[in-house]
This record gives sequence, C-alpha cells and structure tokens, in this order.
Amino acid sequence: MDQNKIKEGVKLILEGIGEDVTREGLLDTPDRIARMYEEIAAGYTDSAATQLAKRFHVDNTDIVLEKDIHFYSMCEHHMLPFYGELAIAYIPNGEVVGLSKMARLVEVYARRLQLQERLTNEIADAFMNELKPKGVMVLIRAEHMCMTMRGIKKPGAKTVTVVKRGAFLEDDKLADTFYKMLEA
Repeated sequence: MDQNKIKEGVKLILEGIGEDVTREGLLDTPDRIARMYEEIAAGYTDSAATQLAKRFHVDNTDIVLEKDIHFYSMCEHHMLPFYGELAIAYIPNGEVVGLSKMARLVEVYARRLQLQERLTNEIADAFMNELKPKGVMVLIRAEHMCMTMRGIKKPGAKTVTVVKRGAFLEDDKLADTFYKMLEA
C-alpha cells in the first residue's frame, strides 16, 4: 500500500471541497486516513487459502453453521462503508476448519473495496475451492451508507444476498434447514 499516494489524495480532496489543509485540525488528517486505509483495506494482502489452511479430520457430515458474524466493508462505488451480519453454513467432506477461521475468511474479502453481491460469492467460492465441502451457503444482511447518508437517504434499509453451492443448491430441504438454523 502506498501511504504517500493516499496522503496526497486526501490533501487533494480536502482542497477540492474548499478546506485549508494547513488548518490545525487537518494537519494530521492525511496521515490518519492513510493509516486507516492500511487497516480497512488489509484484505488485499491476505488470502482465503491462508485462513482455511488449518483443518481437522471429522467423520461428521452434518451442517456446520456460524451466524451473526459482524463485518464492515467499503462500497467500491462511493467508498462509503456497508456493514452487517452474515452466516456461513457448510457440510463437511471429511474436514472442518476452526470456527475463528470462518470469521477470518470473511475479513479477507470484507477488507477490500466491495459489492455485497461479490462478497457473498467470494466467501462461498473460497469455501468450495479450499475446503471442498459437500456444500456451502452464505447469507449477508447489510446496511449501506451510500443509501442511508447520501442519495436516497433511507436509514435502516437492509440488502440481503444469499449464495448456495453444492448440496445446498441441489437439495431445497438443506437450504430450508439453513434458514431454520438461523432462527435458533
């Protein structure tokens, strides 16, 4: 990540909106924002393979669900946050990953400029490609600041995306079980 380019870009934005970049309150703003982007865009230097590498053998083929995983991401269209919760369910095919690895996988993709639809697909595809489960299902509910603080200005509006792969795509009963598990 090029911190100097970010700092220069922030200075240009501040000047563009009519601010004085030498004003006391703004002197350190470009540096603070550059450090902030290093954190919120950390997904570009991480990989799904790294996060899903540690696995454990199981004979179980029942659904594994982790829900209420909170995340924050940035809309690639307006560079404003969107945030919410997601659930990941998968059917093991001889291996499982640690539960924290599921949340870490979310961070790999959420910490990039994103579309919610792409984020949902990337998480599901990473599971299928790396872990090779019998199936995976991902549901995301998020609020987008580009809809709540600008434009249409509809606070509280949620966008829901769902992706099914493998057995969840082939068997509606499994998908129904996923939805029931979300209510538990």
